[in-house]
Amino acid sequence: MTTNPLVARIENGTAPRETLATLALEQHRVIPADRRAFLHLAQRETVTPEAADFFEFLAAGEAMAGERLTAFAEACGVDEARLRTYEPLPGCQAYPSYVAWLALNAEPTDVVRALTSNFAEWGAYCATIAGALRERYGFTDEACGFFDFFAEPSPELEQRATAAMQAGEVNESSVTTYSTLLKAYEASFWTTLSNPT
Repeated sequence: MTTNPLVARIENGTAPRETLATLALEQHRVIPADRRAFLHLAQRETVTPEAADFFEFLAAGEAMAGERLTAFAEACGVDEARLRTYEPLPGCQAYPSYVAWLALNAEPTDVVRALTSNFAEWGAYCATIAGALRERYGFTDEACGFFDFFAEPSPELEQRATAAMQAGEVNESSVTTYSTLLKAYEASFWTTLSNPT
């Protein structure tokens, strides 16, 4: 059982479908925002090509995830009209906002380390959600594809992250701060989804 209360509720099937719809709507904002941030980091990194490659790889992954998100949103009953008129929740958008701040202000090699510190937890959440959507909510494989994508281990991503960190200097103090804030904003995302009002 996960320690994330909302993911635990999805896991046991007690989370309302409207919460799943809100999750889809928020991710429709998060994914393109993170993709642009990663592309900006890749463009900024002129000293360590390994770090630029890492961010380009991440950006490509966000694009693929975004393609899979549509089926999840549709399974939750989200249509184009709702997507256009949806007002995002500040607590959910704090994470991509901070990623954008990092893209503008932080050293790219430090961002590599900070981001990777959160990947395992996010992947575990996605694996749990993917299983629950099938078993508890009756979603199809296509509708679960967004979460399957992030749940699958990516040895290539790990290799690129390692290469980037080995090739460039990392400020451990900055990384600690960035990682702490990323985890806090990630927690805010899930807490806000649990209590959107």
